[in-house]
Amino acid sequence: MPTIENYIKQPAVFDPETISVMSAAYESALRCFPTSAPKSVREVIAARIISGVRGGERDTDKLCQLALSAIRVAEAL
Repeated sequence: MPTIENYIKQPAVFDPETISVMSAAYESALRCFPTSAPKSVREVIAARIISGVRGGERDTDKLCQLALSAIRVAEAL
């Protein structure tokens, strides 16, 4: 299964600690699905986490919730 690093276009922009936080948030978000999340869902989760980090967020739980909120909004549409 892809990791969040597969979705980072320029990994050198993020330090190892930040990538570790992003990875933890990504994996935590994926564990919320009873089966393997579809590729499109994994892409949205990764994009939201990367965007959150670029915005200054470094809390794993907040990044995970940010990513999952994007999925819940999409499901509601």
